[in-house]
Amino acid sequence: MPYLFCYNRRKSSVVYIGGTPMGGENPIRVQSMTNTSTLDTEASIAQCIRIIEAGGEYVRLTAQGVREAENLRNIKDGLRRSGYQTPLVADIHFNPQAAYTAAGIVEKVRINPGNFADPVKTFKALEYSEMEYKREIEKIRERLVPFLHICKEHHTAIRIGVNHGSLSDRIMSRYGDTPEGMVESCLEFLRICVSENFANVVISIKASNTLVMVQTVRLMAERMESEGMAFPLHLGVTEAGDGEDGRIKSAVGIGTLLLEGIGDTIRVSLSEDPEAEIPVAKKLLDYIGEKMQANASVPAVSTCDPVQTAADRLFQPPVVISDYSRATDCEIDSDLKPDFLYLGTNTSLKYPENQLVIVDFSAFSSKKNEIPLFLAAEKTAYLTDNSAMQFLCPDETCLDADFVEALKQRPQTILLLTGEPSKRPYDQQFLLCSLRAKGVNNSVIVRQIYAEKNVESFQIKAAADCGAFFLDRLSDGIFLQNEGQSIAAKAIDSCSFGILQATGRRISKTEYISCPSCGRTLFDLQSTLKKIKAATSHLKGLKIGVMGCIVNGPGEMADADYGYVGAGMGKISLYKGKQCIKKNIPESEAVAELLKLIAVS
Repeated sequence: MPYLFCYNRRKSSVVYIGGTPMGGENPIRVQSMTNTSTLDTEASIAQCIRIIEAGGEYVRLTAQGVREAENLRNIKDGLRRSGYQTPLVADIHFNPQAAYTAAGIVEKVRINPGNFADPVKTFKALEYSEMEYKREIEKIRERLVPFLHICKEHHTAIRIGVNHGSLSDRIMSRYGDTPEGMVESCLEFLRICVSENFANVVISIKASNTLVMVQTVRLMAERMESEGMAFPLHLGVTEAGDGEDGRIKSAVGIGTLLLEGIGDTIRVSLSEDPEAEIPVAKKLLDYIGEKMQANASVPAVSTCDPVQTAADRLFQPPVVISDYSRATDCEIDSDLKPDFLYLGTNTSLKYPENQLVIVDFSAFSSKKNEIPLFLAAEKTAYLTDNSAMQFLCPDETCLDADFVEALKQRPQTILLLTGEPSKRPYDQQFLLCSLRAKGVNNSVIVRQIYAEKNVESFQIKAAADCGAFFLDRLSDGIFLQNEGQSIAAKAIDSCSFGILQATGRRISKTEYISCPSCGRTLFDLQSTLKKIKAATSHLKGLKIGVMGCIVNGPGEMADADYGYVGAGMGKISLYKGKQCIKKNIPESEAVAELLKLIAVS
C-alpha cells in the first residue's frame, strides 16, 4: 500500500471519449447508468437527460443483443437533437456481435473479459493444459481484434470492465477467486490492445467486497506500471446497496483509492434512481478536491510497515467511541451500542452503570469505569501514571526519543490519532508510520472531527478518511465527532458501525449485496430490496444478495449466504451460496420463499 502522506495523482494516459476526454490532466469524471429498457427510446432519452442534468459526464446503457445495440443510435440521435452532447457508453455482456454493432454508434463500449470470449460461468473446477490455456487466449484475440478494428475506424473508446462476480471458469481454474485472477483477466485483453496499437482504453476492476476491490485496483495499477502501461482507471464498488450503507460502502472503496491518487472516473452504484448517484459522487470528488488543493506534504519515513498482525491487537473487533460531550441525555441504540462514551467535561450526564466512558484529564473523577484522556502537552504527568488503561492524543512532539521509549514501556496506552481537516488522513498515516518505524506498537484509534450540517456529507467524508485504516488493519477503533449539534449522536454511531461493516472489520447488522439495476433488471429492484430488508434486517451477520439478472448475480453472491436473482420476466431464482435452490419462482411469492429458505437452513 502506498503511504504518500499527501495527494499525488497517478499519471495516466488520455482516452478520448467523444468531446469529454478522460485521464491525464483532465478532471476525474462522474458517470452513471440507465435502468430503462434500451429498446424504449423515449424513456431512455428522458433518463439520460436526468443523469446529465444532475452532472453525469458519461451515460452508460445496457445492450443485451444486436437489437438493443442498434437502438442506441435512436437514443443518441434524440439526445443530440435536444442539445445534449454527453458521450454514451454501451454495456455488453455475452454478445460480441452486440459490441461490434455498438462500436459504430456510441462513443465508448464496455466489454467484460469474463464473458466476451469465454463461455458462461458454471463454477465447475476445470483443468487446462498449457497448450489448451494458450488456445483459449487465442480465442480471445480472434474475437477482440475485429472489435478493435471497428473501434479504430469509428474513434470509439473501450472499457475493459472486470467484475469479481463474472470471472470466467478458465481464469478461476488457474488463479481462483483472487485479486490476481481479476488482474490477469484484464491484462489478457490489455496485452492484445497494446499489440494492436490500440490505446483508447479505460480499465475497471470492481467487486462488492470493498477490501477485494481496493486490493485489486492497487494491484492493477502496480501491474500496469510494471508492464509499461498507464491506462486510466474507472472506480466503483458494485452492488453497494442503497441509503446509508450504499453511500458508506462506496465512499470507503472509491475514497480510499482516490486519496491514494488512483482513479480517473467514478461511478457510485446505488440501488436507487440513477440520477441519485451523481450528487453522491460529486460530494466525494469535491472532498478529494480539497485534498488536491491543500496538497500538504510531510516528511518521508525511512521504513514504514504500520500493519500489525491480529495477535498484536488489543481490541478485536475494533471499538467504537461515541461523542456525548454535549449530550443532555443518554439514549443509545441497543443494536449499535458504542464501546466507550466520550464525555469530555460533561460529567453530569447519566449513563448506564456498565457503560465505559472517557473523560478529559481535568475532569477525571477516579470512578472505575471512567478512563482519562490526555493531551500530548500533559504527556509527562500521564506517562508516570502506571494504573489503568488510558488514552493519549499524540502529535509530532511525541516522536522524541524519551517519549517514544516511555510509550514502549506503556503498551496499555491507546493512541487517538486526530487529523487536521486539510491534511487528514495523510498526517495520521505519517504519525502512525513514524511511531511504528520507531518500534511503538501501541493500539491506535483513528479520530476524525468534522463540522458538517448534512448527514450524507458526514458519511461520505468519514468513510473516505477512515477507509484505509480499517481495510489495511491499521486501526483498532473509530472515534467520529461533529462540531455543533446538527447531526444526532445516533446518526454518527450508525456511520461508525457502517464504516466497520463496509470494511469487514466488525459486523453489526445484516448486509445486503444489491445491484444498482440496469436495463437487464427483471423486477423492481428498489421496492423488492425494501421488502427484503424489512423482513430480514434483524438477522445480524447474514449476507443477502439481491441481483437484477444473472450477469454478476451468482458470482457476486458467492460471498453471500443467500441470493435473490432475476431469472426471467416476473420470475426469481433463489440461491444458497453458489447453489441455485429454487428456480423460476413467481415474483409475488419470492420474498416469502426466501424467508422460508433462510428459516430451514
